[in-house]
Amino acid sequence: MSQRVTIVGGGLAGSEAAWQAANLGVDVDLYEMRPRKMTPAHHTENLAELVCTNSLGANRLASPAGLLKEEMRRLGSLIIASADRNPVPAGGALAVDRERFAQAVSRAIESHPRIRVIREEVQEIPEGVTVIATGPLTSDTLAHKIKELTGSEDLYFYDAAAPIVIAETVDLSKGFWGARWGKGGDDYFNCVLDQDEYMAFYEALVSAEVHEGHIKEELKFFEGCVPIEELARRGPETMRYGPMRPVGLIDPRTGKRPYAVVQLRKENIGATLLNLVGFQTRLKWGEQKRVFRLIPALAEAEFVRYGVIHRNTFLNSPKVLLPTYQAKARADLFFAGQITGVEGYVESAGSGLIAGINAARLAKGLEPLTLPLETMLGSLAHYVTAADPKHFQPMNANFGLLPPLSERIRDKEARKEAQSRRALERLEAWREEHGLVPVAP
Repeated sequence: MSQRVTIVGGGLAGSEAAWQAANLGVDVDLYEMRPRKMTPAHHTENLAELVCTNSLGANRLASPAGLLKEEMRRLGSLIIASADRNPVPAGGALAVDRERFAQAVSRAIESHPRIRVIREEVQEIPEGVTVIATGPLTSDTLAHKIKELTGSEDLYFYDAAAPIVIAETVDLSKGFWGARWGKGGDDYFNCVLDQDEYMAFYEALVSAEVHEGHIKEELKFFEGCVPIEELARRGPETMRYGPMRPVGLIDPRTGKRPYAVVQLRKENIGATLLNLVGFQTRLKWGEQKRVFRLIPALAEAEFVRYGVIHRNTFLNSPKVLLPTYQAKARADLFFAGQITGVEGYVESAGSGLIAGINAARLAKGLEPLTLPLETMLGSLAHYVTAADPKHFQPMNANFGLLPPLSERIRDKEARKEAQSRRALERLEAWREEHGLVPVAP
């Protein structure tokens, strides 16, 4: 068997899979169709371009996203190392300068002696050991071939991105810098709204025109990616318990908690661009400018990117995949990323890490590996491949996926810390058992 692996897709999962496979001593062909063929959400030809938020979630170890990132660090993750080296302030979260991050990943992949990057669209499922990591924006032609192979019904959800504004056009007198509960210092600018301003914004938002495009099917949104206008339609107070919640914030100008806030997160290292946190939207572009400028601090804001919506495709993984991310219909075919039903940047990269390791092992004549259920990587792989296929929906990392501890711990934070310690202990034992030596990017 040839010690070569083909990776289809140069996003987070594909880049991570290529890095892991190459570092295990196999040659890798990484196919990325951009810039020859672009997607509705991408703007550059960089590998691992972030198409929605620039945040990779919480960094605290006793959090699902923090534990997942730490597990990946210990397995030599290229994605996490690149994020760690290109951060922007984001309180307790790991957010990145999206351009520098993608450039760092691209440089690492393109300079690796065992990786060849091929810029063309793949329309057939390749022969030999292959990882398909085309993400939620898989091209129609390849998606049809995957459906034929797996027999998987057409599963999808819609995702949306939030607008970005130029920082110097924000009226800083209409808000204050600070993170919720003081975590992270002055990492967010909080645009303040009083009750009348909030209700005026709410009324404009629920009556604004949305971009329908050519969408003819039911609009299904992953709960973590619901557009702000859809949240507003659930009731006038919904946003105040969601992205506009003022909890944990005190306006230093008044000494009181605001009625509502819109948080702006630094988008790049120079802090010249700010992202509207939680304001993913499918409003028409003109409506975005009109409605979002009703937020007092954004009355004169200049938008450099408007929110957009795109369709995400995912497999019914419990029917078609093993916890090694192998296809049941073809043992030398792996899937990774959001197409598997994991939801989130880090989750996608994590599935690519496992798929890359296993593809390389298979190419070398070794058995693919399954991670311990006590780890976040292992439990997430288990969930997406063992859930009820009749009701399968994308899943984020969360502590509910992990098996219970042997002892009952009532304190919530102490319990999370114990689960995290156990996960890392099991991961280290597993890594040593299989002789996996991480290669630092």
